[in-house]
Amino acid sequence: MSYDYRSGDVLMLECPFTETTVTEVSRYYVSVRWPWLEVDPQATNIRWNGQRALPTPEAHEWEIFRTEPAEAALKPGDTCLVGVPPTVVHVQAVYHFDPPQVTGMLPRPASYLDLLRQGDTYDPELEDQTYALDPVGGEPIRIELLFRPYAFLEPGDEVADRNGRAWRFDAAWDWYPLDGEQPGTPVWPLALFSRNGEPTLEEAAAVAGATAVGSHAEELERWSGLTLARPVTHQQ
Repeated sequence: MSYDYRSGDVLMLECPFTETTVTEVSRYYVSVRWPWLEVDPQATNIRWNGQRALPTPEAHEWEIFRTEPAEAALKPGDTCLVGVPPTVVHVQAVYHFDPPQVTGMLPRPASYLDLLRQGDTYDPELEDQTYALDPVGGEPIRIELLFRPYAFLEPGDEVADRNGRAWRFDAAWDWYPLDGEQPGTPVWPLALFSRNGEPTLEEAAAVAGATAVGSHAEELERWSGLTLARPVTHQQ
């Protein structure tokens, strides 16, 4: 079952290193036989050759999969290992596809996580800054949720803060003031008054309990300490 990831999630990725064979080597890429995915026989317009190109350091390109020995030490015909070392990332965006996308490979992805590596703040002017990952794809990647900012809220929730100001929670760093005044962030504790209508007593109590101590600033500090990045909001 697919986990319901969302923007702002901080994840730890890891994939066991698996033996494979090097097929091609260039200055910028090393191609290996991909040990996990299968060719999609129904993909008439896309024929995958069963290989995947991984960047060398000279490509200056981010890739979560790495080889052992390192890419720069390999030559065609070599046996190597390919996998994902423990890697901290954070989710920039989540995309869903219905029907699943045709990529030439099986399984066909029904969703992608757009990931940023630790230390990277999202810049819409940069191309190829994010990495697209199928969270339930054929590679045996273990995904651990390290931290979800505002995990006690759901997108669309409406809350009142300590000062009585009403807000709508759109995402971890996106707060819409319902009074139409200047944007900002709510002052804890928070009182949930709408979640797809009137919240249950349990839902309201969970939000009140989670925000009885702490603050927006502390939530942001914990997130930034893990991602080594700055959040980007739609208000910016």
